[in-house]
Amino acid sequence: MIEFSSVTKQYPDGTRAVEDFSLVIPSRKTTVFVGSSGCGKTTILRMINRMVDPTSGSITIDGDDIGGLEPVGLRRSIGYVMQNSGLLPHRKVVDNIATVPVLKGVKKKDAREQALTLMDTVGLDRAFADRYPSQLSGGQQQRVGVARGLAVDPNILLMDEPFGAVDPLVRSDLQEELIRLQRDLDKTVVFVTHDIDEAFYLGHQVVILKKGGHIAQLGTPSEILSNPADDFVADFIGANRGKRSLHLEETPTGSILVDDDGRPAGTLSSESRADRADRLSGSRGRA
Repeated sequence: MIEFSSVTKQYPDGTRAVEDFSLVIPSRKTTVFVGSSGCGKTTILRMINRMVDPTSGSITIDGDDIGGLEPVGLRRSIGYVMQNSGLLPHRKVVDNIATVPVLKGVKKKDAREQALTLMDTVGLDRAFADRYPSQLSGGQQQRVGVARGLAVDPNILLMDEPFGAVDPLVRSDLQEELIRLQRDLDKTVVFVTHDIDEAFYLGHQVVILKKGGHIAQLGTPSEILSNPADDFVADFIGANRGKRSLHLEETPTGSILVDDDGRPAGTLSSESRADRADRLSGSRGRA
């Protein structure tokens, strides 16, 4: 469990990126921070692994104040996946994945073997192991980034807009993959996005932020959709524009869901998220 208690981050120029932020992030669930640029969501994420230190307040992991932990050691115990993957361009895929285990003292041969297994876990063919990042597609690079984040078998996986730079089809596939991984590996995932649809799709708990890291609303996707806290939240999730108000409409080829403006929004399906994750796991196999 991760707990923020009255956390503030103020920069030397006086800007308060985060002000008096308190939140409990439950273990073994996916918590998604969502908000517009400048709301403090990435700052909050990076305070968990001390890439950014708070000006005041405390952050604990399972009751231990991380302010008393050595930053490099803490970072090497927490998985971190960023936008554009952040891979080392001069290292092969397998060595990118093995980077942190080697730094922690694992023998290179053992770290590379583990890296190959992680490639299986994230759905990346081992044939890419000896390629360089520039020889991979954007989606493949992001899978390498996820594998690298999992390389030390962390309890916590931080993900900072990891799918924002890939095309919609690849992004959808990566989202499905993350749902499967979280279910199979039972990690505490903290995910940052500016996309409310992505937040609702991935999050067990969604935190909608205003400027300064102020929580506009906290809850499950269904709680937020069914009862927006105020006009800010309703506008942010699209409720005020009819985007979330859907109804069935019959067409010559079947029933579809449309919004209040008559735009197609999807089709009905009896398959639940858990059923979908089971199907994906069965079709791709576990490592």
